[in-house]
Amino acid sequence: MQLYIKNMVCDRCIAAITKLLDDLKLPFTGLQLGEVILLKTPSVDQMKNLEIRLNGLGFEILGNEITRIIEKIKTVIIKYVHYGIGDKKYKFSNLLASKVHKDYSYLSKLFSETEGITIEKYMINQKIEKVKELIVYDELNLTDIAYQLGYSSVAHLSSQFKKTTGLSPTHFKKIPGNRRKALDSL
Repeated sequence: MQLYIKNMVCDRCIAAITKLLDDLKLPFTGLQLGEVILLKTPSVDQMKNLEIRLNGLGFEILGNEITRIIEKIKTVIIKYVHYGIGDKKYKFSNLLASKVHKDYSYLSKLFSETEGITIEKYMINQKIEKVKELIVYDELNLTDIAYQLGYSSVAHLSSQFKKTTGLSPTHFKKIPGNRRKALDSL
């Protein structure tokens, strides 16, 4: 049985859900961002308990197809931006359409109507959060960050960063505590 889970955005989420499934003695064969494949269908009581425990951890089981498609789009974007998964030689729209198995124009319209933001803007928000993370880690310079995230130049990265955050990357770096959002709140 395949379940789709909302708000899974990182390896810690996978670890938390792995522990939860083990605690509930629900065997599974596959677990990745946004999805888990259970070996058998849980009883009604097990399913209620799973939903309650997932909600307590900030996750949610997705029921309808539209919600699952939206979550799949977000998962593909997060994997693409934060983990570098996906071939950068191809247009992202083609990659997304192939991963979700739907036409990109349909996905774009559905995402905008459902989320109130375009796929492009969601991707920009994810990229800016990744830029913040890399700035905080202080291991790469802005040129390397721009290259890693597919920006055409440092000027383009800086312009988009300032438009999104109101700060230049350099100014952001100087602020104690830096302002990063949780990925699932974007």
